[in-house]
Amino acid sequence: MKKICFLIAMALMSAGSFAQSAKSVLDKAASHITVKDGVKANFKMTGSMGNTSGTILIKGRKFQATTPVATVWFDGKTQWTYVKKNDEVNVSTPTEAQLQAINPYNFINLYKKGYDCTLNKSGKDYVVHLTSNTGNKNIRELFVTINKTTYQPTQVKLLRDKKWTIFDITELKKQSVADSQFRFNAKDFPQAEIIDLR
Repeated sequence: MKKICFLIAMALMSAGSFAQSAKSVLDKAASHITVKDGVKANFKMTGSMGNTSGTILIKGRKFQATTPVATVWFDGKTQWTYVKKNDEVNVSTPTEAQLQAINPYNFINLYKKGYDCTLNKSGKDYVVHLTSNTGNKNIRELFVTINKTTYQPTQVKLLRDKKWTIFDITELKKQSVADSQFRFNAKDFPQAEIIDLR
């Protein structure tokens, strides 16, 4: 009986340390993104809503994502989405799930609360699997692929509304970004119709 109890205790300790390792990998990955001056990266998104590619600027919780069809600004509270073909800007206050669907790096704001993490290795990468531990999460699962050497995220795969979206991320580099780049400037789009959805 003592041997069985010892084996169970060892298994539980091992599982706990493995979960801690997943969190520490995410902590290191987050530290590459949350640099003081900002970062820039290229991304390619594939999913049920279609495929697109573009660039993203990030500074803390703020970001600007640019694709051939739209530009999205988020200043930490308000989001502006400019749709080129309609020449209109939608203004909103997004949820975390809505932010994750646009910003592949928003996982850095999600994983510390409401998700269980497990860590796997795949070649030169770590793959962290996050699963929601509450019933009210719009994003039920995420897989974050992180380079073992640089700790830079290279892919984020997320499940939302029973559909998978994949972000492939390349050329992440530090770049000084002014706060004004995370807010829509009406002077740059004088003909655009502004639709306030807040």
